[in-house]
Amino acid sequence: MRQMSQRVRGVIAREKGKPVEIATIVVPDPGPGEAVVKVQSCGVCHTDLHYREGGINDEFPFLLGHEAAGVVEAVGDGVTDVAPGDFVVLNWRAVCGNCRACDKGKPWYCFNTHNAKQRMTLEDGTELSPALGIGAFVEKTLVHAGQCTKVDPQARPAAVGLLGCGVMAGLGAAINTGGVTRGDSVAVIGCGGVGNGAVAGAALAGATTIIAIDTDDRKLEWARGFGATHTINAREHDVVERVRELTGGFGADVVVEAVGRPETYKQAFYARDLAGTVVLVGVPTPDMTVELPLLDVFGRGGALKSSWYGDCLPSRDFPMLTELYRQGRLDLDAFVTEEIPLDGVEQAFAKMHTGDVLRSVVVF
Repeated sequence: MRQMSQRVRGVIAREKGKPVEIATIVVPDPGPGEAVVKVQSCGVCHTDLHYREGGINDEFPFLLGHEAAGVVEAVGDGVTDVAPGDFVVLNWRAVCGNCRACDKGKPWYCFNTHNAKQRMTLEDGTELSPALGIGAFVEKTLVHAGQCTKVDPQARPAAVGLLGCGVMAGLGAAINTGGVTRGDSVAVIGCGGVGNGAVAGAALAGATTIIAIDTDDRKLEWARGFGATHTINAREHDVVERVRELTGGFGADVVVEAVGRPETYKQAFYARDLAGTVVLVGVPTPDMTVELPLLDVFGRGGALKSSWYGDCLPSRDFPMLTELYRQGRLDLDAFVTEEIPLDGVEQAFAKMHTGDVLRSVVVF
């Protein structure tokens, strides 16, 4: 059934560095290829804070939120993959199917991902920039239908919604990008939501040695819950030396760097075994550079990779991981530190700085 535009409550960042605010959002009727989704949950991700701080671009005002699950309410012309009533996890890389990456059979690298063509607006007509093309700190959002991935409707929205960004980024960095497999040794530097996703992914893949590295003992304890066999507090130990001690003197087969800083990247580079793999999933800032002896890059062999969104294919990975969650083999509930109302986003940003949460999740 087609509807007229709707007015709903949402969280916007109106100006760079200013606290977010609740505003009335006008959500248009879905056009061709688009869908309106009634949002049930949305995780508070560090990327949303980057948007508020102007760290992504300056296209204010932003409609924040992107790590979400909900129910499709309406679809536009030509939409066949989802229908009203479907329970979906939103993704920010809707695959096009015909770019050069898709043509090569590597759609997880799709270079022509889709967003909704129409814009949601404020009541005065001001167009909003939706975070990562989603904008889900809102009661209902307009997205491209390809951004909706159907999953088991029995799953808890607050948990599986996290597959929409952080958990998938980390888990995919280990499995999809790093190729972790049974018997591997894995080190993960940085144990927030993304890093602990990598720990959980390494455990799922059958890694036998999983080393979690952070400066916060609480996060290291969380990592043990996700499958870490060893932990290193980087304030107390030489990370490279300690990883080598825990891997027979060799270094780890795969090291996932989930911080995105030059000093931790260097640790990852030297903490891997010869012919091992480094995966960068932490997001650096534009001013950061890293300097390594070229002879070491050559002599150590292996692979230096970056991981975009865990190199995931939502249509393949979201339903599979939701099923593992339903079977009790992937504890997505453990990532949800707290459930908060829509007006709790600003406080959730503050908690990120203190390291008190893995994920605050807005529930509707």
